[in-house]
Amino acid sequence: MITDDARCISYPQIGGLMSGRTESVREGLRLARSIAVGPHTLTADEPEPISMDAGPTPVELLLVALGSCTSMAVRTYAGRHRWQLHHVDVDLQFDPRGQIVKNIGLAGDLAPDQIERLLAVAARCPVHRLVTGDTSVVTVPTVLAPLRRAQGASS
Repeated sequence: MITDDARCISYPQIGGLMSGRTESVREGLRLARSIAVGPHTLTADEPEPISMDAGPTPVELLLVALGSCTSMAVRTYAGRHRWQLHHVDVDLQFDPRGQIVKNIGLAGDLAPDQIERLLAVAARCPVHRLVTGDTSVVTVPTVLAPLRRAQGASS
């Protein structure tokens, strides 16, 4: 059984998982998007010929978010317990059925029960729980320019 101790990385609480800062996405050329996360900026895009391949696709960003979170959670847990984890690698892809396949490589002087525990922690990182949980998305429309009325509409 996994206890709450497996939640290694703690974030300011919003729904128990994520930070409270707002992430922003702004339009660029073609399908490229400028992404701001706190003081950090990056670009998302689609490959050629659809767009310019100026950055990873949104799906690739989702996968690396999951991989990064998994790696951080495993590293934090092993460090907290002073286990001899020398290296953790995470490779991700979608399989033909649309499932995310997460391959976790652990290198170090680890007992079988420690490996089992680290793999359990990997399944409880905040992004893993976000992707596999019952998260809902609320869309809030914001009109930046006046909408045109349909012809023939009355005031």
